[in-house]
Amino acid sequence: MTEHRRIPLPPDGRSLLERAAPEFALAPRPVPPLPPAPFAPTPEPFAAPEAVASDPPRPFAGERHPIDRDKLRAEGFIVPGDPVSALLEEFRLVKRQLVLAAAESRAGIGARNGERILVASAHPGEGKTFCAVNLALAIAAEKDNEVLLVDADFAKPSVLSTLGLPGGPGLMDALADPAVAVEDCVIGTDVPGLYVLPAGQTTHSDTEWLASARTGQVLDRLAAQAPTRLIIFDSPPALAASPAAELALHVGQTLVVVRAEHTAEAALKDALSLLAGCDDVKLLLNGVRFSPTGRRFGSYYGYGG
Repeated sequence: MTEHRRIPLPPDGRSLLERAAPEFALAPRPVPPLPPAPFAPTPEPFAAPEAVASDPPRPFAGERHPIDRDKLRAEGFIVPGDPVSALLEEFRLVKRQLVLAAAESRAGIGARNGERILVASAHPGEGKTFCAVNLALAIAAEKDNEVLLVDADFAKPSVLSTLGLPGGPGLMDALADPAVAVEDCVIGTDVPGLYVLPAGQTTHSDTEWLASARTGQVLDRLAAQAPTRLIIFDSPPALAASPAAELALHVGQTLVVVRAEHTAEAALKDALSLLAGCDDVKLLLNGVRFSPTGRRFGSYYGYGG
């Protein structure tokens, strides 16, 4: 059996490696400095194109313009200040359901964004702008609510011409240009509680802008500063243009106008499928020439004809 003995340390106490290092140049070599990094300019701090997105929403403070009551009267619309008509009574019933649903939404009951109401139709000529304008005029008469009527029919806007209001920048300008505050595009009217937001510039990318993340931010600003404000969107016909389907994703209520003896059942079903992004869809029958129950509003107030 091999005998194992402890190897004695050298007299100076250094190990073999330590004593051999001077002989074999085992001293640690100095690390050469790294070459200088290529020059890169210090990036400028990012500057947002505007501060609208971070600024708190502002109240509507634009100039007020008179609406053309003679034009409304001639075209069969509700006229603020006129005696109660059968048409006003009908829209009083319509608005009550929408106002109650909006109040429930604010209380956390039902669909979110219930204060945003989309008015649409399957095809052109079924009365969606007629209903949107009359609905806004009826809601403006509420004592506890105000209303913002948004012309979201970007291809064929008609809300301003219907009310006799001047043109100007609108919703599409605020979506396409971050430097435009949407509150500054709102037009005040001489009807207390009624505001109007024009459609804005014409573009071939209206659907793409509506599908952008900025849309939610802009619409949130419209609903701020007024907890009892209702927002009505007059959208393009669902089967004629795609923005209606995009807007349905941002509202809590959708009112689909169905014209009696005109809207086909298949077209209505197709429109409802496109607007399914909204959880609460209601139908409004327009242009009815008779009432199955014999109900006729207006005679109590002197409009019995």
